[in-house]
Amino acid sequence: MRRLVFLMLGLFSLSVHAVTLDDLQQRFSQQPVLRAEFSQQRSVSGMDQKLNSSGILVISRNDGLWWQQEKPFALSLLLTDSRMVQTMAGQPPQTVTAQNNPQMFQFNSLLTALFHADHRALEQNFTLDFSDRGQGNWKLVLTPKTSPLNRLFKTIRLEGQTFLNNININDMQGDVTQIRFFNQRTEPKTLTDAEKQHFSS
Repeated sequence: MRRLVFLMLGLFSLSVHAVTLDDLQQRFSQQPVLRAEFSQQRSVSGMDQKLNSSGILVISRNDGLWWQQEKPFALSLLLTDSRMVQTMAGQPPQTVTAQNNPQMFQFNSLLTALFHADHRALEQNFTLDFSDRGQGNWKLVLTPKTSPLNRLFKTIRLEGQTFLNNININDMQGDVTQIRFFNQRTEPKTLTDAEKQHFSS
């Protein structure tokens, strides 16, 4: 009888702590600012050598996403609700808006939805397959169902626990991109003066 009680309590505990996509979205939405480091590895079909890059990023709920690649060369990407700005060393910034390039700007919204686990926005373009992997770990597989995404990507897989830890992208050309995030920090909860400069540029 005692063993049965412990078993039932264990099952109840598992069900209580199971992670859902709604839980995930709520958790991410409660992080006003998230900072992290990233490493990216890309396997290109037909090439033996993998392409590696690394850098840092800042995600602000109110301001957008700032992505700074530091290696193998400097490249920054700023995403806000109204624009996407890419800057490479020695070159003038390239700005994309919904007006001058609606298709490219669609990727802006996609990246924002990925980092915020915004399943309502993601459901507009993807079939979602979310799974709780236990111990707070989760996986979300996105399969494109609308154009042009379904002509570009096979699947996009997100994995994480407290934070988003990995993104794996399989495209229609046979290329695979793996992005790992680490050293995530949520303090301070507001942008520093230096970070504000990135979003105001």
